[in-house]
Amino acid sequence: MAGIELHLFFSPTRDELQWAADATDGDEHLLALLLMLKSYQRLGCFPALEDVPEQVVEFVRRQVELPEGTLPLYRAERTAKHHRGLVRKRAGVKYDQGEARRIVEWPIPKEAAAKNRPADLINNALEKVVEAGLELPGFSILDKMASKIRTEVNASIREGIYDRMSTAQRAGLLRLLEERDSDGTTLFSRLKKPAKGPTWSRFKNLAKRLDWPDELGDTSVWMESVATGKITDFAGEADASKLRDYAPIKQIALIAS
Repeated sequence: MAGIELHLFFSPTRDELQWAADATDGDEHLLALLLMLKSYQRLGCFPALEDVPEQVVEFVRRQVELPEGTLPLYRAERTAKHHRGLVRKRAGVKYDQGEARRIVEWPIPKEAAAKNRPADLINNALEKVVEAGLELPGFSILDKMASKIRTEVNASIREGIYDRMSTAQRAGLLRLLEERDSDGTTLFSRLKKPAKGPTWSRFKNLAKRLDWPDELGDTSVWMESVATGKITDFAGEADASKLRDYAPIKQIALIAS
């Protein structure tokens, strides 16, 4: 962790040091409480003391001039719980993980309809929890929630693409994985082949080439209401080496994308 980040986010103020000193009865607890306070201010949740980087522990210890070798320790869970309560009171937040999860679950499906990266899905949800004055759920909980919801939303979008096709159109897309061009490559590889550099002759060839996928079906119908970013993500998943392992609905939706 860079020194400038340590100074910006982990330097206790004089007021914070006095507050922590008034609430504790020894150097170990003083250091532990300050680490909980500064970690919460930075992360919005409480890490386990053993997960706080050693350089952060050492930086805070030196900032408040505690003896060399002082370690942040809780010998009883009730003390750790009491300290978390003190930090929440000072930060003006409540601990209600059920409500925090409910708030998180509301925006993620909407975001997942247009975005695919878990980080993108989580960030907006976190803002809502902070606005509500609640302690953030742990990142692992958020990551699992985002992944689960993203999977459900993606499956729903793919089913919609599949349902908007005729039986003949679905069969036509699946044939792309089997039928081959004169050079032995599949028609699917031909579909994904990028255009070459722009010249007039190549432009005319490209125009002819576009007539071929247009014959496969009307993609504007298939992709109705599907976000452009989601189409791009699905197209990126359409790897010939993996497509055969997917269920037919996913296969067809990715090929269509």
